[in-house]
Amino acid sequence: MATVNVQWIGGKRFVGIDSTNHSVVLSTAAEGVGMRPTELLLIALASCTAVDVVEILRKKRLHLEALDISATGEQDKDPPWTYRKIHLHFDLRGPDLNPQAVEQAIHLAEEKYCSVASTLRGVAQITTGYTIHPAPVMAAD
Repeated sequence: MATVNVQWIGGKRFVGIDSTNHSVVLSTAAEGVGMRPTELLLIALASCTAVDVVEILRKKRLHLEALDISATGEQDKDPPWTYRKIHLHFDLRGPDLNPQAVEQAIHLAEEKYCSVASTLRGVAQITTGYTIHPAPVMAAD
């Protein structure tokens, strides 16, 4: 069982503390000092899939040099502003990455292993895309 704590620090500002005592400042957009909770949800989804994609590619013995994931979400216009569509775009860099392996890693991460995606599925449509960048060629001396 996971347990976290959220402490009010004044105004519309809070500190979230996880089970290992790491913290993040949260606030409304108007406060401007912390992450918006709804955007933290997108970060949770992106980072959850990222952990799995990195591990799956490692198990495939493919060399991943960089991974950057952007997450965009469309919310309902009225309260409670539920996310209905979320898109994750993966930018990957590595010398031996190929579309088949990357697609499989993303699919397994999002459909099988990521608990955040599993929790959101059914409420929000989650789509993915990716771009593979080859590793830069090093000049010979």
